[in-house]
Amino acid sequence: MNPFVNPIFLSKAIKGYITNIGRLRRLNERQLRDYKDKVFRKSVKYAYTVPIYHKKYKKAGIHPSDIKKIKDIEKLPFITKDDFRKNYPYGLIPSGFNKEKGFLLSTSGSTGKPISIYRDMNDITQDLWGFIRELREYNISWFRNRLSFIADLTPDTAGSAYMSFNSDKKQKTPFLSFKNFQTIDIGDNINDIMKKLDNFKPDFINGYPNILHNIALLKNKGHGEKIKPLCIQSNGAVLSSHTREVIEKAFDCKVYDSYSSTEAGPTAFECREGKYHIHEDLVHLDFVDKNMNPVDFGKPGHLVLTKLNSAGTPIIRYTGNDDIITPIKNNCSCGTHSMLIENIGGRSIDTILLPDGRIIEPLSITGIPHHIMHENKTDKIQQFQIIQRKIDEIEILIVISEKLRDEGPSVKKLIDEIKNRYKERLGKKVYVVVKEVDDIEKTGSDRIVRQVISLVDHNSN
Repeated sequence: MNPFVNPIFLSKAIKGYITNIGRLRRLNERQLRDYKDKVFRKSVKYAYTVPIYHKKYKKAGIHPSDIKKIKDIEKLPFITKDDFRKNYPYGLIPSGFNKEKGFLLSTSGSTGKPISIYRDMNDITQDLWGFIRELREYNISWFRNRLSFIADLTPDTAGSAYMSFNSDKKQKTPFLSFKNFQTIDIGDNINDIMKKLDNFKPDFINGYPNILHNIALLKNKGHGEKIKPLCIQSNGAVLSSHTREVIEKAFDCKVYDSYSSTEAGPTAFECREGKYHIHEDLVHLDFVDKNMNPVDFGKPGHLVLTKLNSAGTPIIRYTGNDDIITPIKNNCSCGTHSMLIENIGGRSIDTILLPDGRIIEPLSITGIPHHIMHENKTDKIQQFQIIQRKIDEIEILIVISEKLRDEGPSVKKLIDEIKNRYKERLGKKVYVVVKEVDDIEKTGSDRIVRQVISLVDHNSN
């Protein structure tokens, strides 16, 4: 049944639409903190009814009455992926939760160990308000403009939940049955994706960086003549400066980045000033070092995630995202009053661990091929992938444009420069090999091509 025909749900949805979307601009810093204090108290009280949290809090000697403000979050124990796995399914939801009306969502399992959690329709609706907030930042109307979403629509993923609200898996019903919405599965052939976009003529496109990069390459070859978006939004993976530039040049529009997860929904978004704002009324983020101690502003830390307004499976002090992010103070003039983060450094599983103990974040090395092309005034490297096969061995795969192969600097010169630049960045103890390949394929169960892959077990080194 469509929940929007339920008058109670509809009234809550309308109230949420009016009050939630503009909150980060409407409230000042103190008012936002007071709001977070209020909803966080409710979240902890709710979590205490969920077996996994109840057991953790009892063991730590914590009662919901001990939590008065968001700053009291440090009193609460961390929750890990293993905690969720060991307590699935009944330990993740309160006894009164109706699983038939909820959504069972599974993470992508980029670490090879996915988890499953429960969310309900009110929770999913909160996510939509966050996304509409992002659209407003880019002057895109969710009901006037034509919007295309290239998403993972596999059953039990967040993408399938956003685009379908019917719990009956045999019947797929659009979450928003508007003619101005288009959904495309990332598993579709890239040429088919391009044709669908060209026929729809979207004003706004949202998708994974790799997919957007590939359709940009097709655009450069003359495909998709009718695709002229006002702007594009990237999500789901690290957006490198090279990928951003390729997409912006191909479609002649701005590309904005966003950060979200299955566990928490919309988490941060890039504003028109190029700063990453946290959806601070929807989530609370902490950042810790390897010893789980808080890091200072300007220092990278492992993300500890808390979802406010919890429903279904609470997400409070969750360490399972494996992301490395740098918190910074808000010095943005765009009008959004929330904490900022620097561009996302990437999943810790995809960081590079070196023999000398250094940890290299993906964004610090993915720009090297782009810089080399810029210096040599060429665009002949269409795609690349960095694979750490051993702690002292890095393999870099590159795809060369056949159209540009014989123009400008030779392929050998580019390969030599890439090899030398990476050896300079990673150190003399690391063996670097650069290989030209015809295509870069998806790995294992991945539905998109990962730009940086580490096959090194960080815990054993």
